[in-house]
Amino acid sequence: MSRNDKGTKQSYGEDICSVLCDIGDADRMRRFLEEILTPAERKDLFLRWKLMQMLIDGVQQRQIAEELGVSLCKITRGAKILKQNDSVCKHYLLFRSTP
Repeated sequence: MSRNDKGTKQSYGEDICSVLCDIGDADRMRRFLEEILTPAERKDLFLRWKLMQMLIDGVQQRQIAEELGVSLCKITRGAKILKQNDSVCKHYLLFRSTP
């Protein structure tokens, strides 16, 4: 079976997740993201991560919106993710913010 015959959307997702897991170096990951994502997609991804960092740090949503120039809707989405007890994002944000 060729790669083109293989795939459902789920298998494409599993494949990219597998590749991301295999990249064990921050510089290679940065290069990978530069190759696969447009500048606008990278900006959206990095802004989403930054706003969730700010939420974890207790920054008010309106202040985040003002500082990052993002809508309250985007911030609300990030806040909903962080309210989930099993959130992977929350786990990594808390892990990385621990001194």
